[in-house]
Amino acid sequence: MIGKEGRVTGRIGPGLVGEVMIPIRGGVEAFYAHPADPRDEIGVGTIVVVVEYHPPRTVYVASAFGP
Repeated sequence: MIGKEGRVTGRIGPGLVGEVMIPIRGGVEAFYAHPADPRDEIGVGTIVVVVEYHPPRTVYVASAFGP
């Protein structure tokens, strides 16, 4: 999972649990998402990269193309 890219479908930010869709196992699945840097806010539609994975469905992400 670490290093995979996905698209934000629910806003991610401090104190929020967002959602990302990540291509995996031949399909696309939803994961709960938190920002890798707790101060970051990541809007819907942003491409993100998985920095940390906590099974079964939680990821920590950062913007794939900078802020």
